[in-house]
Amino acid sequence: MTLATLKTFNVGAWNRLLGYLAGDQVNTPISRLAQSVLVPVAALLVFLMLWSVGAKNVETSLGQLPGPAQVWEQTVTLYNEHKEERAKEAAFNERMQKRLDKAIAAGKPQETLDKIEARRYTGVPTFFDQIVTSLITVATGFLLGTIIAIPIGILCGMSPTMYRALNPIIQLFKPVSPLAWLPLVTMVVSALYVTSDPLFQKSFLTSAITVTLCCLWPTVINTTVGVSSVSKDLLNVSRVLRLNWFTKTVKIVVPSAMPMMFTGLRLSLGIGWMVLIAAEMLAQNPGLGKFVWDEFQNGSSNSLARIMVAVLVIGLIGFALDRGMLLLQRAVSWDKNAVLR
Repeated sequence: MTLATLKTFNVGAWNRLLGYLAGDQVNTPISRLAQSVLVPVAALLVFLMLWSVGAKNVETSLGQLPGPAQVWEQTVTLYNEHKEERAKEAAFNERMQKRLDKAIAAGKPQETLDKIEARRYTGVPTFFDQIVTSLITVATGFLLGTIIAIPIGILCGMSPTMYRALNPIIQLFKPVSPLAWLPLVTMVVSALYVTSDPLFQKSFLTSAITVTLCCLWPTVINTTVGVSSVSKDLLNVSRVLRLNWFTKTVKIVVPSAMPMMFTGLRLSLGIGWMVLIAAEMLAQNPGLGKFVWDEFQNGSSNSLARIMVAVLVIGLIGFALDRGMLLLQRAVSWDKNAVLR
């Protein structure tokens, strides 16, 4: 093989590789399988290899940076701790049920029975309990934000007067950090939510309201843009049919603006999830953020690996929430290709 032939071969192979990576040559089932499965798996393996090698060269005050093996070991440990805690809870409930049965058989007064029934297991929340707490909190804050943001966005998109009135307020509060909102929300909740029999914990309300305040704006802005961009032809059809304002909004405006609305909802959910972790760390409210902060303060030899487990779980949950929003958009919107983006 001559030098010229070798150069031609190298250039051709390089061009084919670039075309494959760009997706220009993905036209067979095998190529599509490689693009959708093999390429991500290969990238993940490379990432794990680089992580494993790089972690050995990083020394911290708590020891060596954990690699994938140490992180997996702590993942298993956290799961075993969760199972042990649930077993303790089951044993406690069993003991309390036996006490209640004995009290009933002995004819104890109802007041005594109520005290026994009121006792609850007070063990330390496990890592998986913290995950559930964070998910409930972010869902509450996100739903509250959505209920507020979508009507505001629709009004601003359909009414130039409302847009001019509310746009300065939106632009003023949109850049505010959650770290600035959190102290204000904490003081307001403490002042207003005063009851001897609270339905919700103050820490839960503080975190949820902080999430709401920070995830409003992407939905408001994208809904406004989507509504204001509705085709004039569709609006003219609504005038010809003499549709009232509510019917026009429900039948024409909202369906047409749905892709932009879901773009805002996806952004809001991602921001809400990030804000929640920061709020839980700063305010020491129950959840994944508190777990990370507690492990950092703990300073044990396994703390770094457990923090890394939490970081990976936070990322995986954020990814799952985004995919869930895409699937929901595909189910309710006319834009059926949204899930492929």
